[in-house]
Amino acid sequence: MPSHEPLSFDLVVATVDRVEPLVDLLSSLERQTYRAFRVLLVDQNADDRLDRHLARYRSLDLVRLHAPRGLSRARNHALPHLVADIVAFPDDDCSYSDDLLERVAERFVGDTGLAGLSLRGADCDGRSSPSWKTDPGALTRSNLWNRAASYGLFLRREIIAQVGAFDEELGLGGPGPWSSGEEIDYLIRALATGARIAYEPGLVVRHVVRRDDATLGYRDGASVGYLLRKHRYGPRTVGRMLARPLGGVALSLARGDVGRARYHAASLRGRLTGYFHSGPHRR
Repeated sequence: MPSHEPLSFDLVVATVDRVEPLVDLLSSLERQTYRAFRVLLVDQNADDRLDRHLARYRSLDLVRLHAPRGLSRARNHALPHLVADIVAFPDDDCSYSDDLLERVAERFVGDTGLAGLSLRGADCDGRSSPSWKTDPGALTRSNLWNRAASYGLFLRREIIAQVGAFDEELGLGGPGPWSSGEEIDYLIRALATGARIAYEPGLVVRHVVRRDDATLGYRDGASVGYLLRKHRYGPRTVGRMLARPLGGVALSLARGDVGRARYHAASLRGRLTGYFHSGPHRR
């Protein structure tokens, strides 16, 4: 017989250095209209800067864990503690609208075969980076690059159990220059299990829209290259992913936007570095 228990959420929040943005996130969670959730806060600070702030959130079911620095390492530290139906990985500088968990729960209840949801990121004024796609639909290996960010992922725990740990080569605090893209890697591995994961741009997680600069371009580009090689993408996809930043350089120079051209050039260098110099990969 079907269960009448509400779907439960485990929200895995890795945090280091930040205080006020984390307070904003926890305050937004305190206001949720849907209450069947826990917060697994993985504290990577070497001091007690969070103590007096966390004491304010007694209404939250908050489990505090401690782990060394490294985003993927922190999330992996939380995986053995998961018990909920749905798992999410909000950044410590994002926030949820008051009814977000309620709306996400409705999607999963209404589609029992849905393994995961990817939500769009937008700032407090509803603006997103131009790279975000606007059409909803199922994620695939070929289309997920502009339809996912870790803070907007919601996955059934059964999929987490199948996919396993995050790749600790990826994510902020990782050992290489490819220090992002951990969620893309995770989604590629999840899709390989046959999981059906939907992109829903109509549901939004609030997150600052970052300013693209050369440093971020190189970092994110290196992660793209790493993933193209790790997951054995074919020559056509690799060529297309290398051509995109090259085209961006040309278009930006034609518009007289030197800063944007530098960003695309750094992205191209990063993609080449990630693809040709990332070495053997664990599967």
